[in-house]
Amino acid sequence: MKELFNQLSYGLSPNEITNKTKQIIRELSTCEIIKFYKNKYYLKDGFTFGKIDISSNGTGFLQCFDANFKKDLIIENKNLKGANYADIVVAKLLPIKKKRASAKVVLILKRAHETSLVITQKYGQAILGVNIQTGLTCALKASQKSLKSLPLGAILKIENHNNNITEVVGHIDDEFVDEKISLALYNKNSIFDTLCENEARAYGDFVDASMYPQRKDLRNLNFCTIDPIDAKDFDDAIFYDKNEHAIYIAIADVSSYVHAYSAIDKEARNRGFSIYFPHIAIPMLPRALSENICSLKPNEDRLAFCFKISLDSNNEVIKEELFEAIINSKRRFNYDEVDQYLSTLENLNQINWLYDLFKITQNLRKKRLKNACEFKTQELRMQLDEHNKLKNTYLENDTPSHNLIEDCMLLANKAAAKLIEIGIYRNHLNPDYKKIDQLLADLSSLSIDVSPKNNIIELFKNIQDLADELNMRPEIDKLLIKAQKKALYASQNAGHFGLGFDKYTHFTSPIRRYSDLLLHRLLKAKINNDEKMFNYLLLNIESTCEELSILEREADKVSWDFMDRKFARWANENIGKKFKAVVVENQSLLQVKLNDEIKGALVTIIGSKANLLENVEIQITQVDIISAKIFGKITQFLKSERILNV
Repeated sequence: MKELFNQLSYGLSPNEITNKTKQIIRELSTCEIIKFYKNKYYLKDGFTFGKIDISSNGTGFLQCFDANFKKDLIIENKNLKGANYADIVVAKLLPIKKKRASAKVVLILKRAHETSLVITQKYGQAILGVNIQTGLTCALKASQKSLKSLPLGAILKIENHNNNITEVVGHIDDEFVDEKISLALYNKNSIFDTLCENEARAYGDFVDASMYPQRKDLRNLNFCTIDPIDAKDFDDAIFYDKNEHAIYIAIADVSSYVHAYSAIDKEARNRGFSIYFPHIAIPMLPRALSENICSLKPNEDRLAFCFKISLDSNNEVIKEELFEAIINSKRRFNYDEVDQYLSTLENLNQINWLYDLFKITQNLRKKRLKNACEFKTQELRMQLDEHNKLKNTYLENDTPSHNLIEDCMLLANKAAAKLIEIGIYRNHLNPDYKKIDQLLADLSSLSIDVSPKNNIIELFKNIQDLADELNMRPEIDKLLIKAQKKALYASQNAGHFGLGFDKYTHFTSPIRRYSDLLLHRLLKAKINNDEKMFNYLLLNIESTCEELSILEREADKVSWDFMDRKFARWANENIGKKFKAVVVENQSLLQVKLNDEIKGALVTIIGSKANLLENVEIQITQVDIISAKIFGKITQFLKSERILNV
């Protein structure tokens, strides 16, 4: 939609209108929002496009696509015209009566979600629905008699345009309802329809190599996979040939099973990404594919799309070859195992090449980090018990095995990016100077004074050196990451700041990322010199990239929302208790993260002030299970104590 807004701002020719935007142009024309002038469509003065945010009191805020609007436009509740949170709308500017510019919604271009989740609550004698995301109350399209037959606290899915109830999701008191809530809030589905499931199962359980005589047969090579201990889908396998000094990175050849515009492809595109909860994964593809025929399972013949990266004696890349192959992984490792082997150097027989490869990737990493930063961040992991209640949390560090795999995958991703001039890139733009100024101000409050530099990588490294001296590296690295822009998908290359690469893309995870699956199709068309197919796959590529960036953020939000709900339920059972925490936000509001027996829970502090990264003791005072928010107060400042691992 942002692309369409830009086109209409400068003039959109009829021959530039795609099938996807034809209906939108018709609606805009009917509502007299656009005009046709000198054979082009233009947006009329006084109108703008944007995305809606809604506060808990019902006031709307429009984040305009027009860069001329530095602040969000206020939209009063009566002027929302049924728009919901994150909907993309056309708004008409209203005469300025106050200091803040305002507008009213005239057309909903794209609903973020067709449905919303509400919880039933009693107001006087009436049963109403309270939107779980916005807190707004609405009258439900159902009789009071039928609503009163449900227990208060029932979670309902309703249609946004008429408040009609489509599903009783569960009850707020049920621990097992959290997964359903988190998925439904972002319109995600854990179930595949029958057509998708049948299509996936039709490929069977094994690969008959005789059916693929044109592929390179690499089954004699001793590939292995290295993944988390609980992984069920194996995207990538690696092998190092010492004689050729070449690294093979074999990736599950999903595009051989999921064809463009098939039922599975449409569903995968709508999902965009797999979603990961602590106890289960919601896959992008049916499990018959993601955990079976596509997955590079040990001792099974599998189709792969493979890079062979040849190196010289200085470990510089001298040749990159991409081809379709058949492999047979000889062993499935988990990260902990490999870390142990790298420490003990135990004889791995046919996989002993792993030790040589580790030394090579260490060298590659050292070279790469000359133009990039290494962030010592930690992943928060959560464990649930058999009743779906929060059992434990811990922080997971990157280890040598993680680094080994990461650097192999970076080689393949970087090589893939070189093969296309337009397609799907993973871009990470340089931080803007406003964020850098805020970073330097935050650091100054921590007595870390650094002189600004034009080279931001050099600035970050100087900051990290000081953080190491103060034993604050993990915390400071989080501030550095916060100061950066988010990585996005785009059809044109713009480089990757964080990795220090001129060109970068995502090639190595087609089982769990649609971007990689789409790239595989483009690359196959490229290496087969099929220009017609390549151009066909590029149809609407810019909007596809834009949608994938949104879907990626949504997948993350679903995972975070679920964890927040588990934290809230745990906190509700611990109201009045005190815990150690560290301040992670002190600008518009004060927030801390627990760093005690339970780590990572975000608590909003009422009635106190504190410095960024200050260690405190807090008491949990209030919990809102519905919105998954925890509130507390500071009971003690722990200035003499160093708490790491925010």
